[in-house]
Amino acid sequence: MKSQWECLLQNLGEWQGSFTRFSPQGKLLDDVKSVVSLEGLNHNQTIRQVVSRQNQQDLVLEYSSLGRNVLFFENGAFSQGSIQLAPFTEFGAELGLIHDNRRLRLVQLFDKNGQLDKLTLIREHLAGTQLTENPPLQIDDLLGEWEGEATTIYPDWRSPDIIPTNLTLHLDESDRLIQSLNFAGHTITSTATVQNSIILFDQDPQKQIQVLLLPNGASATSPLKVQLRQSLILEVGWLIQPNLRQRMIRSYNDKGEWVSLTLVQEHRIKTY
Repeated sequence: MKSQWECLLQNLGEWQGSFTRFSPQGKLLDDVKSVVSLEGLNHNQTIRQVVSRQNQQDLVLEYSSLGRNVLFFENGAFSQGSIQLAPFTEFGAELGLIHDNRRLRLVQLFDKNGQLDKLTLIREHLAGTQLTENPPLQIDDLLGEWEGEATTIYPDWRSPDIIPTNLTLHLDESDRLIQSLNFAGHTITSTATVQNSIILFDQDPQKQIQVLLLPNGASATSPLKVQLRQSLILEVGWLIQPNLRQRMIRSYNDKGEWVSLTLVQEHRIKTY
C-alpha cells in the first residue's frame, strides 16, 4: 500500500487547463487559463508547486509534509478542505479526480452564513499530451444502472473500506428523478426535480441537496446551505466515458467533523 506522500507523487508534472467559476445556480462567471506544475525536489522529498493563472501573480508553494486536512488515494485523486464546520466561518473543500493524462478538480465554498457561495471547476491535462474535452453533462448521460466499487479512507489513518456499489437513476412519469443507491446491504432511495442543468433533491426542505451539471462531464453535489448539527457531503462526479464515471465524496458528521473520503469508480451496465 502506498504512503500518502507516494500517492501525492502521482500528480507530478505540468498540468495545463483552466479555472472556471460558476454561481451557485450554475451561471458561468469567468474562465481563466492556468498552468499548475508540481515538481519533486531532493529525490521527491519536497514538492515545489507553482500555480500560474492568466493576469494573476504566480502562487509558489514548497512543502515536504501533508496537512491534516488532505487525503490522497493511490491513483493520485485527493481532497483537501475544512476539517470542521464552525459557526460564522467560511467552509469548503477541493475534490480532485485523475484519469490517465487528465485531472478534474472542483472547489466548493460556503460563506460565513453557510450559504453555497462559489464553485470553481478546474479542467487539466498533462503538457505534451492530447487534450480531450468531454461534452457538458446532461441528465440523460446519467440515467441507467451503474455498478462499481467504493473505496473509503479516513483522516485517522484506519484501514480503508472497499465495498461494491449499485446505483440506479430513472425519470418517472412526471419527469422527477428517482435515485436508488445500494451498498453494504442498504438501499437509499431519493427523488429530485430536474430543471435544465440543476437537479434538486428537495424531499426535506431543511436539507435540500443540489447537483449542478457542468462542462467536461462534471457534476457538483452539495447542500444549498450547510447547517450545524446536520451531517453533510460534498461530491464531485466525472463522466469520463459514456459508461465510465468517477465520484468523490467528502463526508462530515452531525458534529461538523470531517470523517471520511470516498472514491467511487462505476460502470453503466444498463441504460433507461
